[in-house]
Amino acid sequence: MKKQSQSIEVQYLYMIRYSYVYFLTNKYNTVIYVGVTSNIIKRIYEHKNKLADGFSSKYNLNKLVYYETFEDITEAIKREKQIKGGSRLDKIKLIKSFNPEFNDLYDQIV
Repeated sequence: MKKQSQSIEVQYLYMIRYSYVYFLTNKYNTVIYVGVTSNIIKRIYEHKNKLADGFSSKYNLNKLVYYETFEDITEAIKREKQIKGGSRLDKIKLIKSFNPEFNDLYDQIV
């Protein structure tokens, strides 16, 4: 958990020190995208601003609704594959356990 007294630079360094599995969805929560990154702030910014061509841009996926933090990128990649192998219902259950209202969590991480 980040502290208010930390500078923006310290918060940024904290966030890029880890790896993340994240879920994006659209305004209506009808499509769920699962991704992995070592720089969640930059990656979500790219999705939100459609700088990442492909699936997320095509389906207007710009709302961060779930993420998990890992110290090792290989563990994050394993988790991403595990989640992608599950059903849509499994993904929804994960989101609801973490973020029942499907709020955009991006502002909480920047």
